[in-house]
Amino acid sequence: MTDARQTAAIIGGGVIGGGWAARFLLMGWDVRVHDPDPEAERKIGDVLAGARRALPMLYDVALPDEGTLTFHNSVGEAVTGAAWVQESVPERLDLKHRVFAEIQSHLDPEAVIGSSTSGFKPSELQQGAKDPTQILVTHPFNPVYLLPLVELVPGDTHDPRAVAWAEEVLTGLGMAPLRVRAEIDAHIADRFLEAVWREALWLIKDGIATTAEIDEAIRMGFGLRWAQMGLFETYRIAGGEAGMRHFIEQFGPALAWPWTKLMDVPELDDALIDRIAAQSDAQSGHLSIRELERLRDDNLVAMLRALRQQGSAAGAHLNAHEAQIAPAIADASPLVTVRRTVPVDWTDYNGHMNEGRYGQVFSDAADFVMRLVGADADYIASGLSYFTVETTVKYLAETHAGAPFHVVTQVLEGAGKKLKLYHEMRGEDGTVQATCEQMLIHVSLETRRSCPPRADVEKKVEELAASHGAGA
Repeated sequence: MTDARQTAAIIGGGVIGGGWAARFLLMGWDVRVHDPDPEAERKIGDVLAGARRALPMLYDVALPDEGTLTFHNSVGEAVTGAAWVQESVPERLDLKHRVFAEIQSHLDPEAVIGSSTSGFKPSELQQGAKDPTQILVTHPFNPVYLLPLVELVPGDTHDPRAVAWAEEVLTGLGMAPLRVRAEIDAHIADRFLEAVWREALWLIKDGIATTAEIDEAIRMGFGLRWAQMGLFETYRIAGGEAGMRHFIEQFGPALAWPWTKLMDVPELDDALIDRIAAQSDAQSGHLSIRELERLRDDNLVAMLRALRQQGSAAGAHLNAHEAQIAPAIADASPLVTVRRTVPVDWTDYNGHMNEGRYGQVFSDAADFVMRLVGADADYIASGLSYFTVETTVKYLAETHAGAPFHVVTQVLEGAGKKLKLYHEMRGEDGTVQATCEQMLIHVSLETRRSCPPRADVEKKVEELAASHGAGA
């Protein structure tokens, strides 16, 4: 399975199936979708529009060229020739069995079938299958195109090669596969969610809290901690210098206290359902689903980018994936030094990109040139580098969150200690949005004063300047 472009089939185009389609498509896979819903194409189009806007903002490089999306009238037509099939039909075991039988009657024996099921075990899904080893649980989290976690549950009947390849594919999509070591109902993450959900139902039924108050308790407190540290690391810190043992000694006895009702579930009768629905309407009913999704996506992008800046948790995962998809450093004409999308955390109260971020863009462009001439990380570690000593930036047109752009750079001067660059930041349609003239001086990091570059770097700078017509 080493084709330059792979094909994925998505069977079931609801919220989760649409998210899978977007994730595969934006990571360069061709995607075939089958869903009997006559509105499937429109609904997936809405999800894809959100993904096209949000996912590129997570990265500081351009995503792979987008694949081709097609819709098909039958399961067989969609899966024929596919290397990966993602099943996302409703949570009915009899329906899934019928779908798997139809898939396997047309599918390449080497292909993998991933199921998005949130509750069924692999052994249940594999019952009566033509080839049980082909079916795995690959349970994602909404929105699939942004959240990296996917629970990979092979089950007892599996082909180790298929599981290894599944991990490779999922990682290549920018996801973080969590191998679940044993079959269990609802896998791992949803068991936590179910526990919180049950307790929340009791808090509402007993009149202790509303939906808004419960959500506020999560998002303003432990939810943010969990996003970066998880459960046990959070509690280890709560134990102070003595660590987890001290935490358990202090708070372990609380497990015997009647704090929760997790072993007792309230009946979801009409009265409780009406109360929850009314409170949720009061909390969020003034926003459409699209508005809520956009708010959610913008918040997640900003949080994940913050974690990227710290190299922590999901941010470290994103940094590693960016290194995989970043283009090779190479000279070209014109020299495109930056190609990316404006992230939401780069915009200000006027709704456009803040002027301080242009400095980041042109700094990144200069870093590209430095790496191109050999002044890379190893060169800097040796004690030599280029410092910017002067910039002149002109702001010519607005740009907004989600807008793709690129920077074209020209070397105006490259001789001795001097490296003078001219950058143009251009929008997707070629409009010049900003320009920057930048002077860099070569320095010794030991003395923090100017000094000549190493001979090989100086030669490359001179050659690049000559190729750009410097001094002509």
